[in-house]
Amino acid sequence: MTSPRSKLLPTILTVAGVGVAAGAAYLARQRKGDVKDFVVARVLEAPAGRSSYTELAHSLERAGDHLAGRAARATDTAANREVLAHIVTIERWGQNRLRVALGERPYVRDESGAYRPPSILTLDDLRVLLSSTRAATVELARQLHRRPPQEDLTVDHNALGPLTAKAWLRYLTQHADLESRRLRGGVSAAASEAEHVAR
Repeated sequence: MTSPRSKLLPTILTVAGVGVAAGAAYLARQRKGDVKDFVVARVLEAPAGRSSYTELAHSLERAGDHLAGRAARATDTAANREVLAHIVTIERWGQNRLRVALGERPYVRDESGAYRPPSILTLDDLRVLLSSTRAATVELARQLHRRPPQEDLTVDHNALGPLTAKAWLRYLTQHADLESRRLRGGVSAAASEAEHVAR
């Protein structure tokens, strides 16, 4: 029989080996009770709890600059458009949960798909949308600074369970950072076709 302690070891090693963001993503996929709770506490809640909302807003802004840079270097492929659309989708969904923490709307356990941008958007459209979406998250962090909820107030994440507003902000920062690492540069399909025709 496997002990709870031995079940924690692979997850801890994953977080240590591939970083906080990847560890959190691994956790979201595994969704194993005690292990999930342990990693959420260590990866999201504890670090976020040591930060002010102002610091979290600055972190979101800095990470947003990195996101914009990665998006700018990405070539126009279906895979890259999907990555950007996914980041925007999750960030908008998370913004809705942050508005619950601000008392602006009641909690509804909805799915992230409702926040997905239209599939007709171009890569350039998605780059602009990514930046404006991140700017809106930064503004929510500033609103939370001005009107902080009670420290123990939580809003559910469908996979990770109850998260404080600070943990939600850290989650959105880490999620976008991790997902944006999947963006690829290089020759786009259109450029490749033009080069082939030129030969």
